[in-house]
Amino acid sequence: MSLRLRLSLILGTAFVLIWALAAAWMLRDLRQQMMFSLDQRLVASARMVAGLIDQLPQPLTSKGEGTHLSADQLSVPDGMACQVTSLRGEILARSHQNADQHLDDGRGGFHDQMIDGARWRSFTFAHGDIRITTADRHLEREALNRSILLAASAPVLVALLGSLGLLWVGIGKGLAPLNWMRDALRRRSPDSVEPLQIKAVPSELQPLLDTQNQLFLRIGQTIERERRLTGDAAHELRSPLTAIKTHLQVARMTDGSVREQALEHAEQGADRLHRTLEQLLLLARVEGSLSFDDGVQCSAEQAARQAIQDTGDNRRIFLQAPQRAGEVQLDMPAGLAVAALRNLLDNALRHSTGETPVELEVHVEEGRVGFLVRDHGPGIPEQHLQHLTQRFWRNGQSEGSGLGLAIVQAIVQRCACSLHFDSRPDGLRVLLQMPLRVEAV
Repeated sequence: MSLRLRLSLILGTAFVLIWALAAAWMLRDLRQQMMFSLDQRLVASARMVAGLIDQLPQPLTSKGEGTHLSADQLSVPDGMACQVTSLRGEILARSHQNADQHLDDGRGGFHDQMIDGARWRSFTFAHGDIRITTADRHLEREALNRSILLAASAPVLVALLGSLGLLWVGIGKGLAPLNWMRDALRRRSPDSVEPLQIKAVPSELQPLLDTQNQLFLRIGQTIERERRLTGDAAHELRSPLTAIKTHLQVARMTDGSVREQALEHAEQGADRLHRTLEQLLLLARVEGSLSFDDGVQCSAEQAARQAIQDTGDNRRIFLQAPQRAGEVQLDMPAGLAVAALRNLLDNALRHSTGETPVELEVHVEEGRVGFLVRDHGPGIPEQHLQHLTQRFWRNGQSEGSGLGLAIVQAIVQRCACSLHFDSRPDGLRVLLQMPLRVEAV
């Protein structure tokens, strides 16, 4: 069922119900007013007959019983009957021919009665020494009532049908922006990820359009990440594969120390290739939508010690952490926290000369914890700091893959962390701040 038909049925049913209730109320009130007007006509006719009788030259009682006066003489409207009786019940005058038809049953005011098998509505009015009764048939009353109700119902029915037609057209016009969005999506090419540009979108549809455009943006970012990963892998893996192949060819053609040296170089190239692949896969996972949350909580000190252990050179790394660092819990997946610290430590070890130590200081602040990694290398020129987190960017003759700090930057963006670089003549200082769990502060 289409949305237009669904809305039309719901609103149309509500329209019909409301109009039916309003029409029933109106027709009921109209019927009551009609019956009241007919009753008032009986009263007015009786009083008019009383006034005419008072104007007669001789009292009506002197003419004797059975006097017949026409409806014109009594000024009785068509469809009504009138009868004048004495207080003793003698019929003094009547507007109908049937002498056996008695309208006055001795009761005053309004009352219903059966006369000759027909229902009558009568009104009896006492005037001096006479009683005046006016009456009309219920059948004629109902016929008049039906004709008036029918005449009043026709405009209501026409208005209801017109409202339903306008409702159908109005809903179609109101849903036109949805058709615009449908047509815009239909005209797009399958690989297009550009935002939809639709003018004059209603406020109710603007969130839908914004969500759709955000989806296109995320799809575009995902496709771009896949393209960059493919391009980076093809670019970065070509060199170690070529080097491994070359060293293996040399080893196949030589013997002795030259062969051993070629095999050692091939093994080093394989290790470099393995590290690069691991870094590329980790970067793809961090930038993607994969979840790293395994439900395991990790303290700031635990993350620091695990990162130092993963570097494989914990003798050169000096950890300074307050006692509180072992009590506060990080508000991020433990695997990402350890990976970010490990990459910072690997970078510091790689750029420190000889056995120069690397320092890792932990500072617990309100709502955050800071990890300060300091090496004692030559430092980095100020103009190169902006390139540190770019993929495959290397400073000088660095032997790294150029992905470590790029991974750290991706983790920072994903987990609401912050990263700051400070290069000095005595080495590079990197401050990584991570959020803490609220209940742990």
